[in-house]
Amino acid sequence: MPFMVWEDNKFSVNINHLDVHHKRLFSLVNDLYDAMKGGKAKEVLGKILTELINYTVYHFGAEEELFQKYGYPEYRQHKKEHEDLTNQAKDLKDRFDKGEVVALTMETMHFLRDWLNNHICGSDKKYAPFLNSKGIA
Repeated sequence: MPFMVWEDNKFSVNINHLDVHHKRLFSLVNDLYDAMKGGKAKEVLGKILTELINYTVYHFGAEEELFQKYGYPEYRQHKKEHEDLTNQAKDLKDRFDKGEVVALTMETMHFLRDWLNNHICGSDKKYAPFLNSKGIA
């Protein structure tokens, strides 16, 4: 059973390409969880963690580009949330690479799951009507 399950009625922001991004993030968190639970080697966990960080940065950039293009009024606050998570994830990866974090914990997995759930259902759901009103779907 996956760690995170996508439900359209709960998570969709009604912008197809951003929903695809969000689904990919869910998949990467599930891959990370599977590797952690399976006791995979540090290299495998590190690779998946790197991919998760890189894709998150890519996704955040896509959202922020739309915010700037259409003048989303909560752009700065939303960007700050993106920066905070990116910094936390990069810090975790740095600590993992240095051997300070030997393995990912359920606490870390719950943090990622909760942050993604709360961010999509909270902050991202706020921008959806604004961008939809600009013809973005």
